[in-house]
Amino acid sequence: MRYQLASRRGLTAAGVLFVAPVLWALAQEPPVRKVSEAPMSELWIQPGNIARRDLFHGAGGPKHVPLAEDEFTVTEYDTTGYSAGYEVRDESGRKWDVKLGNEAQPEVVTSRVLWAIGYHQPVVHFVPRWKKKGGGPGEGTSARFRLQSDHETDGEWSWRDNPFVGTRQLKGLLVANLILNNWDLKDNNNRIYKPESRATGPRRWFVMQDVGASLGRSAWPVGNRNDVESFEAQNLIASIEDGAVTFDYGGRHRDLLEGITMGDVAWVCELLNRITDKQWADAFRAATFAPDVAERYIAKIKSKIAEGRSAATRGGRR
Repeated sequence: MRYQLASRRGLTAAGVLFVAPVLWALAQEPPVRKVSEAPMSELWIQPGNIARRDLFHGAGGPKHVPLAEDEFTVTEYDTTGYSAGYEVRDESGRKWDVKLGNEAQPEVVTSRVLWAIGYHQPVVHFVPRWKKKGGGPGEGTSARFRLQSDHETDGEWSWRDNPFVGTRQLKGLLVANLILNNWDLKDNNNRIYKPESRATGPRRWFVMQDVGASLGRSAWPVGNRNDVESFEAQNLIASIEDGAVTFDYGGRHRDLLEGITMGDVAWVCELLNRITDKQWADAFRAATFAPDVAERYIAKIKSKIAEGRSAATRGGRR
């Protein structure tokens, strides 16, 4: 199924002739401002020089990488949701949420990309092999490790009821997820973080976590994930007709896309376009994707970014 939404008005036929100025104007980063009692920095921060961000280690950098030689003590079993997992503690006392299954790899990549363009993300790593104290099921299998001991959580936040509703940054977050085909946009994947030991910066983070239902194809009622052939079969935009754009999106929660404009699409695509080839490769290498598979994913992601950038100059014409 596909979803239709209104485009930005005012793209005249004459304006389309000036491609670069139009794209530049639509994609300008909006000013950081306070929105309904919350500063924008609690959702998104200016990423600065995106090309300098470390997409291999991601948020937290190399000092927060789980050590493969550690023995991890299981403190809790997670039997809910699509992916099984554990709550564990490493030998230095750090607490981690461990996710098994085919969401582990795409979650690391998607988290790296969202963090690169300014959205708060937890420390996440893909661990190909790990040791569980006492052995047992799950030991030795690959897993996503998400650091838990560097923050507290203060409940969930809703896509439809939060301080940033209607802002370009919130709509840009949705478009970024469409580009990566994360179709699991339910509210209970969103958390409010209270980062610890921070002398500066926002006191809360509005975080979209559990982003592993990505890099596949969106579908109703559920799509797939971690499937390069399915990912290659889906574009960002299906059509632009009579002043409206139709996204090539088949998942649930389609009402969340209401009100997204051409400018919103162009804005986030301009941010994503600043990620370098090396960074793209690093993000997929961090999740241990085979190089040939990573190349296919990256080529398709870039083509979807190009779709979004060019859509802003086409106005109501396909």
